Amino acid sequence: MKRALVVALGCLALAACETATSYQPATSPTAVGYTEQRIEPGRYRVTFQGGEGPPQQVQDYVLLRAAEITVRDGYDWFRVTDRYEDARPPRSGATVSFGTGSFGRHGGFGVGSSYDLSGGPVTRASAEIMMGKGPKPEGPSAYDARGVIATIGPRAAPPPPHP
Repeated sequence: MKRALVVALGCLALAACETATSYQPATSPTAVGYTEQRIEPGRYRVTFQGGEGPPQQVQDYVLLRAAEITVRDGYDWFRVTDRYEDARPPRSGATVSFGTGSFGRHGGFGVGSSYDLSGGPVTRASAEIMMGKGPKPEGPSAYDARGVIATIGPRAAPPPPHP
C-alpha cells in the first residue's frame, strides 16, 4: 500500500511539470508550443498548442510567433487571413482497483491505481498569415510585427524547469 502511494505521488508530481503553457517550439504534435508551416513566400500557418492557462495566452502566442516569423523573413507587418481555435475541457480522474487471487493453498491481494496525466484544458489556435513590407495597412486584422513583439514578447513565459 505504501508503494502505491509513493507511485501515485510521483505521477502527480510529473503531471504538474508537464501542464504549464510555455512559449517554446513544440517537440511533438501533442506537445505545448508553436509550429509553423510555410504555405508560399510571404504566407504561413502558425499554430500554438497550450496547456493550462487562459485561452487568450494561446492566441497571444500565435500572434507573437507570427510577428517573429515576419521580422525573421524581412517583412514589416502581417495580416491574419484565417483563424482557427479548438478548446478541450480539462480532463482529470483517478482509478483505484482491488483484486484477490487464489493459487492452490496460497492467496493474494492486490491494489492498483491509474491517473489521467493529460493535465488541464488544452487550447490550440492557428492563424494563417500574409506578410508585407512598408507601412501597415489599415484594419483590425493587420499587425505591426515589431509592435507585437514589443508588447507580447515580455509576457511570454519561459519553459518551466524540470524537477
